[in-house]
Parts: sequence; C-alpha cells; structure tokens
Amino acid sequence: MKSSNDWKTLEDCRDAIDSIDSEMLALLNKRMNIVQRVGEIKKDTGGAIYRPEREKAIVERLTKLSEEKQGLLNASAIEAIFLEVFAVSRNLELPERIAYLGPEGSFTHQAAESRFGAMSDYFSLGSIHSVFKTLEASRAKFGVVPIENSRDGIVGETLDLLSKSSVKIVAELYMPIHMSFATKARKLEDITKIYSKDKGFGQCREFLNEHGFVNIEQIPVESTAKAAILAEADESAAAICSHIAAKLYGVPTMFENIEDEHGSATRFIILSDFKNAISGEDKTSILVRLKDAVEAGSLVHFLQDFDTQNINLSKIESRPSKDKGGFGYWFYIDFYGHIDEPRIQKVLKTHTNEVTWLGSYVKGEDSDNG
Repeated sequence: MKSSNDWKTLEDCRDAIDSIDSEMLALLNKRMNIVQRVGEIKKDTGGAIYRPEREKAIVERLTKLSEEKQGLLNASAIEAIFLEVFAVSRNLELPERIAYLGPEGSFTHQAAESRFGAMSDYFSLGSIHSVFKTLEASRAKFGVVPIENSRDGIVGETLDLLSKSSVKIVAELYMPIHMSFATKARKLEDITKIYSKDKGFGQCREFLNEHGFVNIEQIPVESTAKAAILAEADESAAAICSHIAAKLYGVPTMFENIEDEHGSATRFIILSDFKNAISGEDKTSILVRLKDAVEAGSLVHFLQDFDTQNINLSKIESRPSKDKGGFGYWFYIDFYGHIDEPRIQKVLKTHTNEVTWLGSYVKGEDSDNG
C-alpha cells in the first residue's frame, strides 16, 4: 500500500480516492449478489431477514480487524457505515415495510431509519396502538415504538399493548435525544417566530435565553416535524426540531444539540413476529402476573429463583393489571440472557402460568452493564 508521501498533490489524492471507490463499488456489488441468494434461501425456508445478532457479530469482527491493522476507523464509524450496508442488503433480500410512531421527522422515525436505512418503506402511524395493529394484521413486517425515556420513565401504553399482543421484541436501541435549531433565515435578527412542540421550548430554555429569543413569539405545534414544515415555508421563522425533521423538510440547521440537558435518551424497541437466535449478549423481557400477588413476599420469592440461577435483572416495573374487580399489579422485567438458555428455562418452567415472554434480543449498547 502506498504511503501518504506518494500522493503529492490534491489531484493525486482524488485519483487515488476514485480508484478505491471503484474497487469498493465492485466489492459491494459482489456482496449484494450473494445477499440476493441469501434472500432466496430465506424465502424458501421462512428465515427472518433482520438478524440483529448476526449484524452485531459482523461489526464486532470488523472492529477487531481494524484495531489489529491500526486502522483509522473505530467501532462507531464502522457501525455507522455497515448499518447502512446492512439496510441496503435487507432491501435486496426482501423489501420490508416498517411501521413507526409518526409523524415523519419524529425521533421514532429517526430511530427507525438508523436501523433500517434510507431505502426502506416506512409507514408513519398516529399512535402506538396503530403500530401494534398494523403488525398483527401483517401490513408491515417491523414496528418501531418508544418504551422508555431517561427523563419521563416507562411508556405505559407500549407495556400495556405488549401484555396482550402476539408480536415480540426483536431488538432495542438507545438514542440520545438532541434538538436542532433550524431556519431559512440568514441572520438570527431576521427571526420573528419559533415553532416547536410545547415541551421543546422548556427543554431548550437556556439556549433561547442565551440567544435573545425570550421575547420572540414562541408558537407550540403538535410535533417537532410540524415545526420544521412551518419553518420551511417562512424565512422569518425557526423550528426547534429533530435533526431528521430539519433534513427531511429541507430546513438548514443553524445550531445542533441545543437542549439544556444532554443526557436525555430514549429506548426504542423493534417489534416483529420471529424469535432471535442466541447471540451470547442477549436481554429478555417478560411480563409477570403472580398467582399469589396479594401474599406478602410473593415477588421476593419469585425473584429469588433468578438469583439462584445467577440471572441479572436490569429493570423491574410494576403496572396496574386493569383486571376487573381489584387493584392488582403485574410486573415488567428485563434480564440478561436468552429465553432458550437452560438456566433461564429452569426458572420460567416453574412459573409457566405466571410469565408472558415478550422477546429475547441483542442488548442495546447503552443498556446497563453493556
């Protein structure tokens, strides 16, 4: 391989890049030819197109290879590049529709696109309930909905629907929630109004104060995507919105990450109708309805079975059961491991009629202990 000293001029660099790009294109086309054959095999056998555990293994192998070769690409860069390659590959294997909690340009849309790429067929829906119904009716193969936010806690509607749905969690992803300030105005002084969802103004109060926007008209709208649409149509307006909304509706981003607290993140789940294979780095979600929930210590006794098998819990959340004639509760539990592991089967088989399995999947990178 040539050293950097061999590329003496900008033209030399461009020629070298063009040559490498041509090689990359040839290799990608070769990869996609194999991918098409994989799609044919999966179609005959009924195999799932989206395999998060396989994608994770590929990224980890390539990251290790890059480190051994002292390459410039780190794990984050490799994941960003290959997630898009995976998304294109899946669409060649078998184009799939992805339903998500809309509207277009929402953070859920951004989360969906981060896993399924720009080429996928997206289906924006107005409620989490609609996403579940669409999957159950087989009008989409995958669904993306929020399940937890670091600021506001668990999304109750998602848990309630999981408790009675046939679809399962096949993946999770944690996404930091960053707000952008987008406008077609050339100067800050030209801005006379700002659109955003009502919470957006409160989350970006320090930014608005610092830039003298306290006395500028602030107009609440139903979504940050709607804010971007309105800002696109008015050069004297700005929007506090997601990055994807600004990009989608063609509004230039003037400032990124303008939220007051930068630690906010949302956990999203991907729903579908298949079971993942064991990856070795799995998380499982279950719902527990204890038969003797009214008896003191019943939950403790249940959890002791997990402790005996050395199974680590990452979350436990109680929810009203909504059963008639009482104030009962059921429990949503996340723990590390796959449902098909013998130690986990040993625990769950002793509580067969009390546990509903919601899915086993590769744990997200920002999850506890991960």
